[in-house]
Amino acid sequence: MKDRILLVGTGALATLFAARLSEAGHAVAMLGGWQKGIDELNRNGARLQTANGAIQNFPVFATNDPQAVSGAKCALVLVKTWQTERAAQQLQIALAPDGCAVTLQNGIGNKETLQTALGAARVALGITTTGATLLAPGLVRAGGEGVISLEENQASVKLAALLRSANFNLQIVNDAEALVWGKLVVNAAINPLTALLQIPNGALLERPKARKMMGALAQETAAVAEAEHVRLPFENPVSAAEDVARITAANYSSMYQDLQRGAPTEIDAISGAALRRGIKHGIKMPYTRACLTLVKATLGVAYNTGNNLGGICA
Repeated sequence: MKDRILLVGTGALATLFAARLSEAGHAVAMLGGWQKGIDELNRNGARLQTANGAIQNFPVFATNDPQAVSGAKCALVLVKTWQTERAAQQLQIALAPDGCAVTLQNGIGNKETLQTALGAARVALGITTTGATLLAPGLVRAGGEGVISLEENQASVKLAALLRSANFNLQIVNDAEALVWGKLVVNAAINPLTALLQIPNGALLERPKARKMMGALAQETAAVAEAEHVRLPFENPVSAAEDVARITAANYSSMYQDLQRGAPTEIDAISGAALRRGIKHGIKMPYTRACLTLVKATLGVAYNTGNNLGGICA
């Protein structure tokens, strides 16, 4: 058995990563709060549906108790942004003093939340464009082979070796923050639209008006990145969003999957985060504002104009 790795989360990406790392011979532990998912993972392992519909099972250990996985040397954080604070508290118990936690989450601010709890030296930043669709608790279908990008530091070295052993498409970068903003641009363009229209990513390219709106959303968030003095990893935000939609054409975005389950979405961490900063810089973002309002309205979320969104959804 190779090195053990801790995955924080039991959703789509966590299950996909668990299956592939277990297949590569690693001992995989999963730490989450979704009891139904935990039970199924322990019963049948991380299950991966292949392109021809066959289901492969890979053994994992899943728990909601951080003490049960204490001493972890390497942890990959794959929970929703609104769950990051809970994950940080769990990792205070589970992570070894010399261990490292790497976030591959959507949105911005996750690294800072983890660093507050664990210390800057034990946290590394990364992103992934790999897609996955959760078909049932513990059962996932890959939605397109993306790229995993990790910032270059001592904390990410061990994880990089683990991921490469599972044949993930990995790159080490000098400026992961720019890539995080690049992913924010793409997510803000794709996720809300696919959730509202209830379509897979690639269908956005087949609908002229949806494609036009996807481009407008990408441009709005890219304008915020420029105002924040972030150099995006691509020159054309519209082409970047369309390229990801094309590569992950069959994938249903995480926001689509959340709405389908009636679960909280990451709309605040994606569209909300972009809009908050846009307001600060005086940038008008009508498409982003509309998507933010509509996704929240779909879930029947009540707004409080005194919250950190400053009433932007009103």
